This record gives sequence, C-alpha cells and structure tokens, in this order.
Amino acid sequence: MTSDSLSKSTLNQVTLAELPSHIDRPTYDRSQLKAGIVHIGVGGFHRAHQAVYSNELLKTPGSEQWAICGIGLLENNRALRDILVKQDYLYSLVVRHPNGQIDNKVIGSMIDFIFAPDNKQTVIDKLAHSDTKIVSLTITEGGYNVHPTTGELDVENSAIAHDIANPNDPKTAFGYIAAALKVRKESGMKAFTIQSCDNIQHNGAVTRKMLLSFTALQDAQQQNSELSQWIAKHVHFPNAMVDRITPVTTKTDIDYVTQNYGLTDEWPITCESFSQWVIEDNFSDGRPNWDNVGAQFVSDVTPFEKMKIRLLNAGHSVLGLLGSIHGYATIDETVSDKDFAKYLRAFMDLEVTPLLDELDGIDLNQYKDTLIERFANPNIKDSLARICSESSAKLPKFLIATIHENLAVNRDCSLAALVIATWCLYSDKQVNQAQQALDIQDAMQAELTTYAQQTSADTLAFLKLNSLFGDLMNQPAFTQLYSDAINALYAPASNIKNIMHNTLKQKRQTVAAETK
Repeated sequence: MTSDSLSKSTLNQVTLAELPSHIDRPTYDRSQLKAGIVHIGVGGFHRAHQAVYSNELLKTPGSEQWAICGIGLLENNRALRDILVKQDYLYSLVVRHPNGQIDNKVIGSMIDFIFAPDNKQTVIDKLAHSDTKIVSLTITEGGYNVHPTTGELDVENSAIAHDIANPNDPKTAFGYIAAALKVRKESGMKAFTIQSCDNIQHNGAVTRKMLLSFTALQDAQQQNSELSQWIAKHVHFPNAMVDRITPVTTKTDIDYVTQNYGLTDEWPITCESFSQWVIEDNFSDGRPNWDNVGAQFVSDVTPFEKMKIRLLNAGHSVLGLLGSIHGYATIDETVSDKDFAKYLRAFMDLEVTPLLDELDGIDLNQYKDTLIERFANPNIKDSLARICSESSAKLPKFLIATIHENLAVNRDCSLAALVIATWCLYSDKQVNQAQQALDIQDAMQAELTTYAQQTSADTLAFLKLNSLFGDLMNQPAFTQLYSDAINALYAPASNIKNIMHNTLKQKRQTVAAETK
C-alpha cells in the first residue's frame, strides 16, 4: 500500500458519506437486513457476481431478508475476514468496460463473515438458523471432491474421510452443510436450498450427488440416522450457469480505489462489464427475485451451462496454456495476437460448436464474437497464471470432455490435442520459450510433473495419469494427434506459434476432406 493510501480513511459504514457523488453505493438501510443467504467461499468471483445481483436487489423495498453472510473455511481466508470486519463488510467494485469506461461501486449486500477455523459451531448454527434460506457455494471445482475418472465422491480425500468419521468436527463444505441439515431435520425445520455458483456443468446435480454420497457414508456410521434420505426428499439443488471475468486483485487496483474513492479498501474487486446468471427455478424455501436485476430463471440450464463451459472456460484454458508457453502474461495480450485469436476461434468453431445444443435466443456466432471481445478487454488484466491454476480440476470438465465427445463420433480433435500436449510441456519444463519460470499452482502439481517428466522416454507418459484423462491412452485416433504435438513441442528450438500454425493448417485440410 502506498504512503498516500495510508493517509486515507478506511471504507466502512461511517465513511460511506465521504464518497464522491458519482460512486454508486448502497441506498438501503443495512441495519435492517437479514442474512437469508449464507455463502461458502467468498472469493473475488462471488463478490463480483452473486453479491452484486443481491446488492442491486436490496435497493428494492421488501428484499431485506436476502442479504449475505460469508463463510471462510480455509486458514488463508483469515486476512479477508480481518479486512471485511474492518470495513463493515463493505467493498468497492471497479467495473471496466472494453471502451475504457469505468463504473465505480460500493457493494453492501454482505453483512457478516464467519471464519470457520476459529468458529466451527458458529458456522453450523448460522447455517441451521431459520433466517437462512439459501446456502450458496463458490468452492472451486476441486471443492466438490468428484473423482475425475469415476465421477463419484472421492472418499480417499483426507478432509472428506475426516468429516465422514467426525460429523461434529467438520472441515469441508459438505461437513458443515451436513451438520447444519442434521440440526434442521431433528428440529423439524424446513430445509434450505443449496445453490452452487461454480463453473461445473450441472453444478446443482453434482452438488446433490456428492452430498448424498457423503451423508450416506456418515449415516452408515451412526445408528438411527437417515439424514441422506431426508436431504434427498427436502433439499433442492438448482443448477446454474454463471459468467463474469474477475481477475485477481492487484496493488494497482487498491491504489486506483484510494485515488478515485478517497478511501482505502484493502481488498477491492475489479471485473468486466459483462455478467450473466442463468438459474434453474428450483428452491426449497423461497428465493430472491434476482430476475428483477438481470438474472434469468429457466426450467433447464443444461444447454446454457455447456455453451459457457465448453466455449468460455475451455477458451480461457486454450489461451492460458498456449500463451504461457509463448511468454505472454495476460489473457488480453494473448488473444490480441492474431495467431492466438485464430487458433482459439477455430477451436470454438470446429471442435466445440458441433457438440452444442441449440439455444433459443442465443446466436452462437455472436456469442463467440463477444467472447473474443471480452478476452481482449485491455482494461481487464487477467493473468494466465490464474487461468492455468488448478488445471487438473478444470480441464477434465472444460476440455477433456469435449475430446471424448468428439472421439465418440469419430471427429478430429487435433486442436485440443495440442493444448493437452502443451499442458504436458508446461508441467514438465515449467518455463516458457524464453526459459522464464512459470507460476504453476495446482493441487496435483507433483503428480502432473512426475508423469510429464517421463515424456522424453515415453511420448504418451502424461496420458497415463488416468484419473484425469480416463481412457485417452487407449484411443489411437487421439494418441496419434497427441504424439505428433508432443514431438513438435519437444523438438529443439520449437516455437509454439509455428506449431499452432501447422496444426491449424492441417486441421483445416482434415475438415475440408471430411466435408467433401
């Protein structure tokens, strides 16, 4: 933090009145709010997305019961807790448009935050409280503990195993939710809705499946417990598609707020102007009228989910891995390079679009045009390191699923094969083409590196990590494409842009031959 920022007052309920008039701020009486929503996993995305929809809704009289209480499950949430408490749970949101326009806001929909490692019973009590109608989640793909090969609950995860054996001493989101629902069941209370806001296709259905598996295992260890059956009957899990690019907060963002708000915010959020939220209208005990402030309630979210995950999220990973090896640092500079933009668009057009369902009211070509424009927003510096973080949790859903579907219908997937091969090189060498170190963050980094480093001796070694790749090792149509990509990437003085160009040229020849 700069010396100038230290001289400024801190953003809080009292200093709201000091904000310049052009800054949008809560117009509602925050002292009258109730936390009808308890949110687990208060990261940047939640504060740029769900909390913003709720903030806008709270400006409408009669919505006072839909404020948010945040929950931090991890030790690294302690600093965020301290900042939010200091700021009366207020934070600034800087919305950056592609044309350079900036919208400055203060978000007030969060009214409490509980740090679970210090207050386990307090968290359970809050979840079980009658005011809580919705428990929402942004716990990242890995937080659902889905085994990537079987699709079942990963019972070998140490935290999950602990929570199954110790229901009164939870560590995971499932452990806390199960403990609270047990209180509700035994007290004869209504169930709350569990609402995933993570980038997982069928996120509600996945949450339901994992939680029922988890509670069934807990039930098996406790006599006369039928919690899993009660949850299956009473708890609703709406599927949802969420979308807003939200880069990690930087010192530049903090300094911007200090200079333009006249107050210090130690953890502001910056995001793009685009925002989308499509929600299955399936709730256990009422819901906010988010549709009055831009969200969309539908009967089936599936086609919207698939479109977004396979195009936007997979597109991010394509740019992230290829751009990282080239030496780019952010999404916008990567996609602003016409070679990367061409490759991405070809991937979306030729390997993803044929697998997508039709969507009423959605022009796919326009949607893809908009994605490229969003990625190229020069005012959103989304780092490739963030995009590539936890790729082991993301790529099976975002990209590898597309590969499997294309192989099932004998369709070429050479563009995706190069991305997987680049992930191998990324995990093996951990440097870009200029031999600069890459910032790799992945829970499976050790395994990824171990398998990738065997590539020089065995071209297909990386694919033997079948917990991620399933049976790709046994798909000759894929292994030939992958081997070609590996040989090109590992050749002396290889150049990622030349390899992309050659792969794309061959791809177009293949497509042309198939359509004759």
